[in-house]
Amino acid sequence: MAKLKLILALCASIAVAPVQAQAPSNEQQAAMRQAEALMRDLHPVTGDVRIPEASAGLHLGKDYYFLPAEEARRVLVEGWGNPPETANGVLGMVFPAGKTFADDVWGAVITFEPTGWVSDDDAKSTDYQELVEQMQSGEEELNAERTKQGYPAQHLVGWAQQPAYDVRTHSVVWAQNIQFAGAERNTLNYDVRLLGRNGVLSLNMVTSMDKLAETRTAAAKFAQAAAFDTGARYADYKPGIDKKAEFGVGGLVAAGVGVAAAKKLGLLGIILAFGKKFIVLLLAGGAAIAGAVRRLFGGRKAEDEGYASDYGSGSAAFEDTPAETAAEPTPDRTAP
Repeated sequence: MAKLKLILALCASIAVAPVQAQAPSNEQQAAMRQAEALMRDLHPVTGDVRIPEASAGLHLGKDYYFLPAEEARRVLVEGWGNPPETANGVLGMVFPAGKTFADDVWGAVITFEPTGWVSDDDAKSTDYQELVEQMQSGEEELNAERTKQGYPAQHLVGWAQQPAYDVRTHSVVWAQNIQFAGAERNTLNYDVRLLGRNGVLSLNMVTSMDKLAETRTAAAKFAQAAAFDTGARYADYKPGIDKKAEFGVGGLVAAGVGVAAAKKLGLLGIILAFGKKFIVLLLAGGAAIAGAVRRLFGGRKAEDEGYASDYGSGSAAFEDTPAETAAEPTPDRTAP
């Protein structure tokens, strides 16, 4: 708490500065206290991490660190202010080394849907703009429930990157531009979906829209850290023996952007959109507050060592198999 008091003292000392440097509000102070308590409860892991639910693994090395399922859910709900139900089915989160959930940086939400093998025959024929329009038409009902629960309304502005399928790596990439009521900046949900023999592994990178270019670059690299185990890869599918999904890539994208009809296809673990309310609270206090918070939570990199380097590597390494690298497909277009 000593560091927190130092931050508040710093904010008070600059009260005579311009408006954007004002001391934090009571809500911002509460958010900082909550984040500090949550930070102490996290146990990041580097190296090789198993995702047994997906028969897959993450080769993180020292570039990233992993938070297990329960801690990831706490970050999403307590740290970022998302409704608890959006964290159902989350298997973990990944952050860049040296960064935390309190930094203005992407965090990847890891989930897996046991959909069965997804055919890619419709990847090129799907009207992805129509999917956005369907999602937007259902926002009124969605937001009525969100506001009822005390959460801000959300609006899908459009594609930040239109869906594109890479036939070589059997991966789908898309990005959504999402506006939350009361937020100064829009939220970016940058989704990488890896198709496997038994289902789909999702790496959903959440940050702000102004980070689109750097997140696109980071996604191309980070996606290569994920791989299905031998026997669970897309090419391992056995027709007539293995379960096959009742939808193709188009249905998968529809579920990913929250089109209501997609739920009828059996995609029950849909994550509609994650926001970062906590970050909004901090940044609303101005550059001085944001800088102080970054020093508190991101300052563990004092010696230029990654945040995760204070923790041991994952103890359960998975089988080292040739990875089906998920290089990012070239987007068809970028939405305004």
